[in-house]
Amino acid sequence: MDSPNLIRRISAASEHLRKSESKVANFILEHAHKSLSMRIADVAAESGVSEPTVIRFCKAIGFDGYQSFKLQLAQNLGTATTYTQFAVNDSDSTEILRNKVFDTTVGALISVREELDPAALEAAINKIVSAARVEFYGFGASGSVAADAQHKFFRLQLSTAAYTDPHIQHMSAVSLGPRDVVVAISQSGQTKALLQSVRLAKEAGANIIGVAPKNTALSELCNISIEVNQEETNIAHTPVSSRIAHLVVIDVIATGVALHRTPLLKNHLKRLNTSQRALRVPTSEA
Repeated sequence: MDSPNLIRRISAASEHLRKSESKVANFILEHAHKSLSMRIADVAAESGVSEPTVIRFCKAIGFDGYQSFKLQLAQNLGTATTYTQFAVNDSDSTEILRNKVFDTTVGALISVREELDPAALEAAINKIVSAARVEFYGFGASGSVAADAQHKFFRLQLSTAAYTDPHIQHMSAVSLGPRDVVVAISQSGQTKALLQSVRLAKEAGANIIGVAPKNTALSELCNISIEVNQEETNIAHTPVSSRIAHLVVIDVIATGVALHRTPLLKNHLKRLNTSQRALRVPTSEA
């Protein structure tokens, strides 16, 4: 489905537009707020194209004309759902850096929230609730998400494991059965070793839940696809927003599973909290 976030939709469509239409797209992306007060003739002039080209651009991304496009853009900007990947400048103060990192991350989370399919989340929750065993697979940054997920679901008295080594993943995958679930997590959805593990688990009869971008090898291979569409750069000083989005998606699923299991968990969680307090240094009384 098309993203409800218009800026993301324009950005995703840019590579498929005609050259002249791409000029309009680039102008809108760079001057979104400014374009709200501009006439179609102004946008055409600033973009260096004709007015019919602006109309073709609007139709190419799903609108019947410039006015309906501008109305949707105003609504998107008005609900503060438009954030872009930040760019660091050498002159940035720590305060500016703080704001850029937080704004980018918040924007990523809002975009993912808008695009998540509630039906897919519900299907994943129900499948995990009835599972005999749940295993989390991931590599690199996704491996840390898998480990965090295992910790969350272990607390819910589910039989869980997290594997970030391809050999162990393969060995575990072939031992699974129809009542077992694999949650495969990937920022790219194209990791060869992960796809091999998922295929083995699927051949063994396990149910596969994928947390990955749409239209990727992993999303197409799994039984339930939870689409997290966040592009990452290879620049060291940019936040890994997709990892944070994956963590929050796992939180949503874990919370849903916990709600289903509340009657069984009440006494267990109370005992767990008591045991954890025993491991902490007592706070000094004032």
